[in-house]
Amino acid sequence: MMLKRWLRWGLMGVVGVNAIAATVAYTITHYRLPGQIGLGPPKPINTKLPTEMGLPYTTQKIPLRNRAWLETWKIPVQYGEPKGTVLLFPGSGGTKSQLLASAKVFHALNYDALLVDFQGVGGSSGNSKTVGMKEAQDVATVFNDVKRAKLNRPIVLYGVSMGSAAILRAIALKKVKPDAIILELPFVRFLDTVKRRFQVFHVPDFGLAELLVFWGSVQYGENAFAHNPITFAQQVHCPTLVLQGEQDQWTSVAEVKSLVKRLQGPSELVVFPKTGHQLLVTVDQTRWSESVQSLFDKVKNTSGTSSK
Repeated sequence: MMLKRWLRWGLMGVVGVNAIAATVAYTITHYRLPGQIGLGPPKPINTKLPTEMGLPYTTQKIPLRNRAWLETWKIPVQYGEPKGTVLLFPGSGGTKSQLLASAKVFHALNYDALLVDFQGVGGSSGNSKTVGMKEAQDVATVFNDVKRAKLNRPIVLYGVSMGSAAILRAIALKKVKPDAIILELPFVRFLDTVKRRFQVFHVPDFGLAELLVFWGSVQYGENAFAHNPITFAQQVHCPTLVLQGEQDQWTSVAEVKSLVKRLQGPSELVVFPKTGHQLLVTVDQTRWSESVQSLFDKVKNTSGTSSK
């Protein structure tokens, strides 16, 4: 009788822990729509327009299946012929308005900028995120749309944090072939990133990180344990600039260096001293701009070879 009781309580404990993990996994990957009551934070919105930074723009929507769409802002070069096109992708919970500081630099360097809201945030449809897994399809969709529109080459992809993961996954699994990429504050392995959250907030893990990743995988039909940018990096052959904060609490410089070593094309890692997980152009715009210009100089004579 005692053994049966312990087994029953043990089974109830396992079911309870998994139920909690499944609920948490759903909550942290879903947003509440305006007027909606339920779990999860409110859907992120764009808080600033390009015109507030002196940038002209047009809003465009790329249609998807099932009446879904991606919303973009195109910030064109005002004078002369553009030197190329940069596609900008935000981090987790971010919107395209948070990329305006970076877009302003690209604009000053005479590149057209196309800022993208992933599905689930900003002006795009939906209310969920997958930390770069399904977002990789958004990257591929925008990239292919830009190619069809025959916008100016070279085509450069720029992503922050989750946006970087989505870019690398799109290159590895969606066969996207940009002329160059800029990865800012990338993470290396998804499970390690989840575990790091527990560590930073001093919360005992006890295998909960694995449970969260497992239930996230079940809910989205993706193997999140294999969502590792360091693996995707092996499929990158174009010039790559990696930008990292020295004191990033989510990913160490050593981890980022291990990712850079996997890149198959020419690459450069620029570390910003005494800087955490924040938009690096706002920390040292001069160094950020010079690093980007250096990448552009590498691709200006070879554009047209990597996206065919």
